[in-house]
Formats: sequence, structure tokens, C-alpha cells
Amino acid sequence: MQLRMLPLAASLAVLAGCASQSAANASSTGMPANGVEMASVALAPASGSQVSGKLMLMPMGDGVHVTGDIGGLAPNSTHGFHIHEKGDCSAVDASSAGGHFNPTTQPHGRYTAPQHHMGDNDNLVADASGVAHVNAHFPGAALGGGGADDVIGKAIVVHADADDYTTQPSGNAGARIACGVITAP
Repeated sequence: MQLRMLPLAASLAVLAGCASQSAANASSTGMPANGVEMASVALAPASGSQVSGKLMLMPMGDGVHVTGDIGGLAPNSTHGFHIHEKGDCSAVDASSAGGHFNPTTQPHGRYTAPQHHMGDNDNLVADASGVAHVNAHFPGAALGGGGADDVIGKAIVVHADADDYTTQPSGNAGARIACGVITAP
């Protein structure tokens, strides 16, 4: 009987090793073990603006990378750009999205500073046509997994003014002029 069990045990050990190697390969390539490879945001106007856009999110390195275009901005203008804590853009002024995404309870700041909200990022700058080309990274954030750092179901908000990176709790970035919920396929 033990001789018959030996091939089964060896097969199970090989399968377990393959699963561990697959997880290690996924981790080293930036692909999450939970399978969420990409998410998207459809930004809609808020506070009476005409600002809208489409963003794509993907896990990259130590966080989540966001790319896309946002139009309807004033030419050559600068705007605060954050992930907010609630995936609710239903209020006319997008106040339903809550404050900045901040699972580590840090003060507001520039995302490159030692202390900042996980949802903080550098300002967006629109080009002469009023389009901001987004290429942003949110260190520490995760795409899926359900942990405190997971941004699926949160909102991305574009503000009317530039973030000053110091005023608490939100950088004095003004009205919320576009909002969209981060959704996975």
C-alpha cells in the first residue's frame, strides 16, 4: 500500500512546487497573485465642469500605476489629483467620494515625501489643448486583494486647483471637478 502512495505523494509535491514557482514568477513580473491585472476609471464631470477622461490602472513595482488622458481642463492649468476613500461619485460636487485614501493614517503631503496619504500624488498639468496626460504612480497601493491598501472600489478625483502638498487635510486643491470609481473587469 505504501508503494502505491509514493507516486501520489511525489505528484502532489511537484504540483505544490509549480504553484509556488507560479506565484513567485507573478510577483517578480509585477502581476498580482490574486489575478487583478488591470482596472479602469471613467472620469465624469463634477461641480458643473466639463472635465472627463479615461484612466487605466495596473500593478507595477511597489504600487499601482495610472495612465490615461483627462480633457476639458483650462489650457496649461494645474490640478490636484488623488485617490479618494469611497467609490461614490453620486454627489454633484463629488463630496460623496470622501477624503483622500489614507489607510495608514498619515498627514497629507507630496507622494514622494516620507509622510503622505496613500492617495496623494503630484499635480496634473494640462497642455495647451486642455488635456492632461496622466502617468502617475501610487506607492504602497494594491490593485485587488481586499486588503487595507486595495484601491478597487475607491474613487479618483481631479480638483479645480493645484495641490499645495502641505495644507491639511487635502492640500487646498479646491473643488472636485471630475470623479470616477476604480473598477476591475
